[in-house]
Amino acid sequence: MKNFAKSTVAVSFCLLIPGMASAANQPFEYDSPWMTGDWGGVRSNWLDDGVDIQLGYTGEMAANARGGYDKEHTVRWTEQYALGLKLDLQKALGWEKTQFQLTVTERDGRNLTNDRIADPRVGGYSSSQEVYGRGQTWRLTEMWMSKAWLDGALDIKAGRFDEGSDFNTFPCDFQSTPFCGAQAANWIGDIWYNWPVSQWAVRTRYQFAPEWYAQIGVFEQNPSYLETGNGFKLSGSGTQGAVIPVELVWRPKINGLAGEYRLGYYKSTAKADDVRDDINGIAQPLSGDAFKQHSSRHGYWLVAQQQLTARDSDSRRGLSVFANFTSHDKATSRVDHFIQAGLVYKGPFDSRPLDDLGFGVAEVHTNPAYRERARLQNEQNGISDYDNPAYLPLQYNEISSEIYYGFHVTHWLTVRPNVQYVKYPGGVREIDAAVIAGLKVQAKF
Repeated sequence: MKNFAKSTVAVSFCLLIPGMASAANQPFEYDSPWMTGDWGGVRSNWLDDGVDIQLGYTGEMAANARGGYDKEHTVRWTEQYALGLKLDLQKALGWEKTQFQLTVTERDGRNLTNDRIADPRVGGYSSSQEVYGRGQTWRLTEMWMSKAWLDGALDIKAGRFDEGSDFNTFPCDFQSTPFCGAQAANWIGDIWYNWPVSQWAVRTRYQFAPEWYAQIGVFEQNPSYLETGNGFKLSGSGTQGAVIPVELVWRPKINGLAGEYRLGYYKSTAKADDVRDDINGIAQPLSGDAFKQHSSRHGYWLVAQQQLTARDSDSRRGLSVFANFTSHDKATSRVDHFIQAGLVYKGPFDSRPLDDLGFGVAEVHTNPAYRERARLQNEQNGISDYDNPAYLPLQYNEISSEIYYGFHVTHWLTVRPNVQYVKYPGGVREIDAAVIAGLKVQAKF
């Protein structure tokens, strides 16, 4: 931190006086990791002192080219700004193997899936724009500290963060949700809160072999954090229980190529309604009584990622494959399982060694008991016509796919045009398959 105050003064002059920011990594330079450059060397000095200023942007466009619930051609844009501060406290203050992260996010825009692709009466399972959701508002997304012991083998992280940052993790280069981030949260989002929602949590990780580690976490389950006005709520009022994930992770090198395999389990300690039955074990739509309650919820996941080839002996290029599977208890979950697989090829052309090409296919499967509940509710209401506004659509499985090409325009800007195909949006068979044209833009300022 010795150069921090001096660097702050320097960056002020660099930004105010034309021509002062003429050092390496100038604004908009291709090789710079930041669009605004190195601020006359200030950022590099800060990094040497353990201070990393993070300014990120993600914007996503989606247009319904064909099919879907509403065939009126519509273009929607949604975006996210992320403002972060990462501190290496060993460099900054001499605290050995200690890190601190603070991130604030803001989301804005509209989503195409809600009323164009899926039937608004039940909504979609997947979303054509993953950066949309959880309230278009400002949020405290990360505020945590981690400390390692035993030569780094034992690591404990505590503060405010989301489950998907550590458990069931998966990259987010695709634009649609079935291929982005921790998949468990996409199908049990009422108890597992992915980025940008944070909650009080602690995670303990132990690396017991060079390629293996195990971890366990305890995350506050508090639905009030999902509300738009509670983006910076810290009090913990409204807590219903805890989500406890455990995970075993294997990171091998197979023929010198990296892989990652995750096997995990979660349990929610909060009470949950049955998806179909009432307190007497009768289908709730028939009795109208309160739903039967269960003392907990649970499920498990498998994640596999493996690079298969290298291009010209360069491990940064080549073909990788991936697969995800999640399963959730049928007593309380609308979705009982999800499965997905695909591939990514990095550096497909010698002239474009940093570009990437991705393709994936996924299926979301509705719990039959949940579908039965909807069918019985329609019978009780005397409605059988799908076009009746009061009809509750029956949901089966939704099948989706996406293909994208990522243009690495600069080291700070990536643009990924994509095409998505969704069969039975929201699992509703009356809706025509949808073709969606998308564009994902990611930048670091």
